[in-house]
Amino acid sequence: MRLSGKTCVITGGGSGIGQAIAWCFAREGCQVAVAGRDEAKLRATAGAYTGQPPILTHRADVANRGDVERLFAWADDQLGHIDILVSNAGINVARRSMAELAPEDWDCLLAVNATGAFNCLQAVLPRMRAQRDGLVIHISSIAGKRAGSLGGVAYNASKFAMTALATTAAVEECKNGIRVTTIFPGEVDTPILVHRPVPVTEEHRAKILKPEDVAAAALMIACLPPRAHVPELVIKPTVQEYV
Repeated sequence: MRLSGKTCVITGGGSGIGQAIAWCFAREGCQVAVAGRDEAKLRATAGAYTGQPPILTHRADVANRGDVERLFAWADDQLGHIDILVSNAGINVARRSMAELAPEDWDCLLAVNATGAFNCLQAVLPRMRAQRDGLVIHISSIAGKRAGSLGGVAYNASKFAMTALATTAAVEECKNGIRVTTIFPGEVDTPILVHRPVPVTEEHRAKILKPEDVAAAALMIACLPPRAHVPELVIKPTVQEYV
């Protein structure tokens, strides 16, 4: 088991990519704790995995700094230390063009997708500095490198912010033995697709990435030795353009 003895906190772990990474890492011997806003979904993620050690759960809204502080205090108690943070929590809305976007939806997307990632990074870094080792994986989006109309203005802005956050932290923290990686997935068949302005067909879903594809990329990064750092990784469906 390639991650035996390692520990990991995954935000947005109740479904989609976060859930797939939780199962993937757990199968490799990692002690995984998943966090998110929906306790039922978190329990479903944990309950579907029957291996050892079991997946742990903790309700937390990453946009709420009090929740984040409680999450990492709980993780200290349950895990002993944190080797890996996967910052995956993210949302989008259906009315996402500049002409349609509501100001409160802009605020919400930035709060979860960008500030939420900052809150978790700020909380985990002192712990990783103390042990002079750690890996943070940000699950962003191609929208964080190519600001097209598909993601929408607020989602794109939040993912570009997430990219800058990770890039800057990686530069500052490498001297402390901490690696920060951003994964930029293209289209992935996850529950967030229900918020698309135009419904996604089953034919289209069959052609795009599955959550386990992104989980495999995250596992590759997590299995590298401390001397190796992948700053960025883009993974997309074969049929999706990247120009």
